[in-house]
Amino acid sequence: MSITSGGHSFGPESGRLLVHTTCTGLGAKAGHDLTIEVTRWHGEAVIDPADPAACSVRVEADAASFEVRKGTGGVKPLTAADRGEIERIIRERILDTARHPVITFRSATVEGAAADFRLEGPLTIAGVTRHATVRGSLTDGRARGSAVITQSRWGIRPYSAFFGALKLGDDVEVTFDVGLVPR
Repeated sequence: MSITSGGHSFGPESGRLLVHTTCTGLGAKAGHDLTIEVTRWHGEAVIDPADPAACSVRVEADAASFEVRKGTGGVKPLTAADRGEIERIIRERILDTARHPVITFRSATVEGAAADFRLEGPLTIAGVTRHATVRGSLTDGRARGSAVITQSRWGIRPYSAFFGALKLGDDVEVTFDVGLVPR
């Protein structure tokens, strides 16, 4: 199925939005590299395969909807209690979802072709807006891609424990694989 011109919607019913973290520091082997799914979000895209500059994308995510799906590495497997504690820390200490419940991205520029596109635009996380770059491709009615987000650019201090011996890397990778539903 090829991508048709016009408006499209997408969200958790048609795909996945994931956040991938890595551990650093002296205690990195004790920690887990995490795959976290954003479970409540939606987006809209306007697509014109003949004119990338006429295309646009907008995404809104519920900042309190991050759920730990997988933890690799670590001294011991993640338990349900571990997952719950990580999700609480994300909501309360990292994203401050009580004050900043929504994460938004809106493309300002779109370049490239369906097989290899680049979006740039404002990304707002925890009340701070900075420019972000998203790279991806459109094939068989699906959009797939990623962006690397450096937390400190948005004023987020990467999580650390054990007096800084175990900490999350400043860069997190956000990936998506979504079906585009014509509106």
